[in-house]
Amino acid sequence: MSERAAPFYCPYCGDEDLRPSEQGHGSWECAACNRAFQLKFLGLLARGVQQADDGRDQI
Repeated sequence: MSERAAPFYCPYCGDEDLRPSEQGHGSWECAACNRAFQLKFLGLLARGVQQADDGRDQI
């Protein structure tokens, strides 16, 4: 069994200085912008992602 994936970048500032938070599973703290955030997997899409005629992704 492998470890869970960790985020590589802060979703707010893009910095890589992330640390696990004490707030619980999936919580992270960014030392660069002093923000805390949580990652959560919601599930798989029923239809998946389909390519539109104009080149955009559709769900």
